[in-house]
Amino acid sequence: MVRVLVTRPEPGASRTARRLEAQGFQPVLLPLTETVTLPVEAGIFPAAAAVAVTSANAVRRAPKELIATLIALPCHAVGKRTAEACRAAGFMSVSVGPGDAEALADAISGELTGKEMVYLCGRLRFPMFEERLAVAGVRVRPVETYDTIELDYSDDAVAARLSGMPVEAVLLYSAKAAPAMMSLAMRPTLRHLFERAEFLALSARIAMALDGIGGQKVRIASQPDEDALLKLLSSPG
Repeated sequence: MVRVLVTRPEPGASRTARRLEAQGFQPVLLPLTETVTLPVEAGIFPAAAAVAVTSANAVRRAPKELIATLIALPCHAVGKRTAEACRAAGFMSVSVGPGDAEALADAISGELTGKEMVYLCGRLRFPMFEERLAVAGVRVRPVETYDTIELDYSDDAVAARLSGMPVEAVLLYSAKAAPAMMSLAMRPTLRHLFERAEFLALSARIAMALDGIGGQKVRIASQPDEDALLKLLSSPG
């Protein structure tokens, strides 16, 4: 049975593990990051015409008081999973984007030119989404609801998680987790656990953070979503 290392934080890691088991793979959980809630005041945004969310964590970590002030606005979610989180939080009108933050910015910029938009987001994020909207004349009000921190493991802890056995594939969901994974894979006492593994990245940006780990071992999902990422496990390298 193919052993697949899941590096995303909970609760997503366990959800991915269930999907892998259903497809006949053996998941091994080693979250390399975790999300923590940031203190956020409810705030009032009388000029806001819409809300954008590019991470499900951003809406899950948002206080209910803040969501209550925004739920009547059109909500633009980056993809299906984030849209589900937005609906669960109470947003009444949620549109599903193309799965990529930059593509979402391009898709919504026309209707929001000259208007203000509230952006529920994390402290750690790529600037392109906000930059593209600003160029299009959209006033973006970022509200940071969570932060992402890197988890540190000792060699013994990693070996225990992997039961001392190599993995054949590593799933990478973020550019913050990628260099952390590279660091683990290069440790002398752990190298043998990853030397035969393929590193499967959710996007090209994440794959770039793996520079130096061996380009022949890195593959990129055709779309920035988990369905496409897991398809790599069943397709030839």
